[in-house]
Amino acid sequence: MVGYRDKTVRLIRSPEAEELYREVRDLPIIDYHCHLSPEEIYEDRPFGNIGEIWLLGDHYKWRLERGFGVDEELVTGSADMKSRFRAFAETVGYAFGNPIKDWVQSELGFFFGIDEPLNRETADRIWDKANAAIAENAMSPRKLMEAAGVKYVATTDDPCDDLHWHDLIAADKSFGIKVVPSFRTDRLVSADKPDYAAYVARLASAAGVSADTFDGFKAAVRARLDLFVSRGCKFSDVGVEGFPSAIADDEAAARIYSDIINGKRVSAEDVDAFKGAVYLFLAREYAERGMVMQLHLSVARNCNSRMFAEKGADGGFDCVADPVPTASVRAMLDAMNNAGALPETIIYSLNPTAYYPLTTLAGAFRRVHIGISWWFCDHERGMRETLDTVGELGHICSIVGMLTDSRSFLSYTRHDYYRQIVCNWLADRARGDKDRAAEVAYRLCYGNAAELTEEK
Repeated sequence: MVGYRDKTVRLIRSPEAEELYREVRDLPIIDYHCHLSPEEIYEDRPFGNIGEIWLLGDHYKWRLERGFGVDEELVTGSADMKSRFRAFAETVGYAFGNPIKDWVQSELGFFFGIDEPLNRETADRIWDKANAAIAENAMSPRKLMEAAGVKYVATTDDPCDDLHWHDLIAADKSFGIKVVPSFRTDRLVSADKPDYAAYVARLASAAGVSADTFDGFKAAVRARLDLFVSRGCKFSDVGVEGFPSAIADDEAAARIYSDIINGKRVSAEDVDAFKGAVYLFLAREYAERGMVMQLHLSVARNCNSRMFAEKGADGGFDCVADPVPTASVRAMLDAMNNAGALPETIIYSLNPTAYYPLTTLAGAFRRVHIGISWWFCDHERGMRETLDTVGELGHICSIVGMLTDSRSFLSYTRHDYYRQIVCNWLADRARGDKDRAAEVAYRLCYGNAAELTEEK
């Protein structure tokens, strides 16, 4: 399969950055937060064409096309894949400034040996070249992961998931990449949703316990956590709107929980306090199991209600929300810490204005890290801003490293994109201290994530 080293998008801006980049560019990839399908990884079916790999399920690309005015039939509709690819190619050709334009070129170079820009004029030629490479190499999820140098992948899994596909992957000794589940608690904490009682019933069934009481709920969560950890789970994650502003004590949480699952009217204040109690409970369980807690903040989901009704979740209709109040995050971390229940924690914010206060907050607690730029912030400027903020207000070595947060098996070139940005940033600040800069580059590009995942 084609290598990418002389084909990727070049962001390196100085000889000093180039020297650092040579030290880190070939390091393995640890992707500790993504949305890849473990079923697709296990089944490992070869892709039919470049459109299947790029355009099915990638809401980043869908949003870009809508912004360019592409008809929805060519975005998520039933148009044939080649027509959809042509529409995307024309969109990308004009998308100066958007990181997708860089990512596309990196992926074409890395996996297909194609170094010409994708646009309306080159679309058919690139379609044919890429599809020929796909057919010749029988490109499949595992082959793409192996070609990219992936070592470790943590998928996103609901506590009710049976982990069947993870078990099958683990049993396949022919596949050397470690694929483990993450404990994604969005539905677990969303007590304000109308289907919450039905979800809790599913949780209880999966755990094999009764969840009629708050104690039963906690027992069910513990049972599922133990199963996940037995399958290699190291990370939890939550990415719901808002953040609890209060924490109910156990007695109040038990009362509120009973009212919720029995269909009684519950005030917004009580729901908020119950969520806070669940966050605190989960943190204690994570700490006991040596897990990492990830908090994804300041996202607004499904803003276009009509399109959400038509296309469903993850259709490209989310946006940046107002910053989560730092006071709420501060109170939660403090409560966890006072209870001896503060696990290793990574905090991300989709709203970049929150990074300054959050970075200073993280510095008040051991084992709390600011995550690298997330989602709408994962472009070059966004990453440099995060590096600047953490470097100025905290310690640059506290950043765990890059993650894809992606559903695409071609997205691993984003690690190279990130590594080049890190090397540029360090070269600008090293002032001749090459040895220390190289150590920091290693930690930010691989070492910190390897240590956290115990994949050294």
